[in-house]
Order: sequence, then structure tokens, then C-alpha cells
Amino acid sequence: MSLVNRNLNAFLEELASNSPAPGGGSVAALAGALGSALTSMVCRLTVGKKKYAEAEEEMKSVLAMSEKLRTTFTRLIDTDTDAFNKVMEAYSLPKESDDRKALRNAAIQEATKEAALVPLECMKHCIDALALARAVAQKGNLNSVSDAGVSALMIGAGIEAAALNVKINLTGITDMEFVEWKTSEVSSIQKTGRDAVEEILLIVGDKISS
Repeated sequence: MSLVNRNLNAFLEELASNSPAPGGGSVAALAGALGSALTSMVCRLTVGKKKYAEAEEEMKSVLAMSEKLRTTFTRLIDTDTDAFNKVMEAYSLPKESDDRKALRNAAIQEATKEAALVPLECMKHCIDALALARAVAQKGNLNSVSDAGVSALMIGAGIEAAALNVKINLTGITDMEFVEWKTSEVSSIQKTGRDAVEEILLIVGDKISS
């Protein structure tokens, strides 16, 4: 059964089991989904309120984008687990001859690259999600500004968690050009994400204290 179709307790039981998947990559995607859900909530608590009439159209647009991202993150919860399982399947391939060893090694490399690319995709979507969290922190319902801050924190956690999963998979890849390229991407996204989270929390803090 798909992870996302299980109830919360069943998902957590599977996560806490001795199975290596789902693991940190799926949790990173879940963090992004949780953050996006909070952004959507703030939008819905803003739309239709006379006090926020000027921001209504923007909040409707943010809501549509946030819900699309929530769907994407939800998909990635299972995609990450599937990618890990493909790596395990590649390692289980026969290696009794040189030809089979070569095929096995190629399969491992291909599967490991895919396993690195899934959390990297999650990181990129998190940057988009942070832009939406910033919008609701700035213009959303003031009574829910703390939720905008929690959204940013969850999405930021998603970035950092996904980064760890990219990095650990890169250690098993022999294509050094690919490794250097993706390592650079990870560092860039992490910096952008950290700066965005800090900015959003400053906005939230100012609004709470004013």
C-alpha cells in the first residue's frame, strides 16, 4: 500500500520499524507537504476577509500554487522510498561472472543516481514553497502569522533533511562530474533556503510583536 494512503499511526509505525525505507528522504518530503499545507491554511483564513480584501487575489493564487506543491511533496514521499528500493534491488543482482558484475555495477550506479535526484527535486520544490510561505507571512491573516512561520520552519527542515539524503547517495556514485555538479546544487539550495527561512521568521516575529 502507498505510504500516503495509510493513516498517520500506520505511517509512523512503518517509519519506526527496522525497515530502512521509508526513511529520511520520505520524511523530508513530508516536511515539505506539512509546510505547504500550513501555507494553504493561512490562505484560506485570509480569503473572504474584508480586512484583507487587497490581498485576496494574491492569496487565491498562492493557495493554488501551494496546493499543487502539497500534491508534489505527497507524491515524493512514496517516490523516495521507491528509489531506495530500486537501489536495494540493484545490489541484489547476481555477480557470479564478470559480465554480471558489470551489469550489476551499472544498475547500482543508475539506481543510486536516481536516489540522489529524488531528494534534490524535493529541495528545489521547497524553495518554491518558501516563496509562498513568505507571501502569507507578509500579507496573510495576522491571526495566523505564527502558522506562516511554522510553515517556513517545516519547509526549511525539508531542505536540510533532503540535502543529507542527496549527500549520502552521492558517496556511492563514481561519476565525479555528476557528484560535483549535484554537490554544488545542494549547497546553493541550502543557502537560499536558510536565507529565506531567516527572512520569513523575521517578518513573523515583527508581526507578532507589533
